Amino acid sequence: MKNTLYAALLLAAFAGAAQAAGMSCDDLAKVKLPGTAITAAAVVARGAFPAPPGQNGQVQPQAAAMFAGLPAFCRVQATLRPSADSDIKVEVWLPQDNFNGRLQAIGNGGFSSNIGLGNLAQGVAEGFAMVGSNTGHEGNSGAVMIGHPEKLIDWGYRAEHEMTVVAKALVKARYGDPAKYSYYAGCSTGGRQGWIAAQYYPNDFDGLVIGDAANPMTRNQASTIYANLILNNFAASIIPARGFRNVERASSA
Repeated sequence: MKNTLYAALLLAAFAGAAQAAGMSCDDLAKVKLPGTAITAAAVVARGAFPAPPGQNGQVQPQAAAMFAGLPAFCRVQATLRPSADSDIKVEVWLPQDNFNGRLQAIGNGGFSSNIGLGNLAQGVAEGFAMVGSNTGHEGNSGAVMIGHPEKLIDWGYRAEHEMTVVAKALVKARYGDPAKYSYYAGCSTGGRQGWIAAQYYPNDFDGLVIGDAANPMTRNQASTIYANLILNNFAASIIPARGFRNVERASSA
């Protein structure tokens, strides 16, 4: 009787351990989530992800060193469509070996659709599961939102929430348990996204790091328009190309 009970308990323990281990990286491509199409799921070997170029088009030495030493991770790419006109691209990076039990989401800047791969890499190196999105559009302009109110909603607040829901589901699927804590970090538009997450979706994150929030947006944009009108009101107020060259020479002297 004791042996039978012991065997049953042992089998139950192994079954629990197998469940907690979660799914393989490749199998995450089979996960079905509402409004979500997982387009890729694959393990990236240690140091195999190329460092992205900086604003000058060149890979910075610091970035090259960080990516060269980046631990192996599971890279999941997905497209989220909470509306018929939505097209939210998401990157979820999940550490292979050193997961610290925490999820971190990152924000964006301006109207940029850029997903901060450097931020994702830095988080993965520290053991975080990381997620970022393009806020539902490509490029650095809000022009794509004109006549597309659903895309405006995605950029305004929905994309960050939807990507967080998906990331939490993938963390649980991959590791067998949900993230112990979920955090957010963003600056400028990312700061605004953080404030909105705290107000609209208070259960999304346990903590938020909010920097230079572009808020209130109406006043910010009005001030930008005013500055442009003043600078371009008269031909004499426009700095010619030679003027910029003179400023450059003077600053480097």
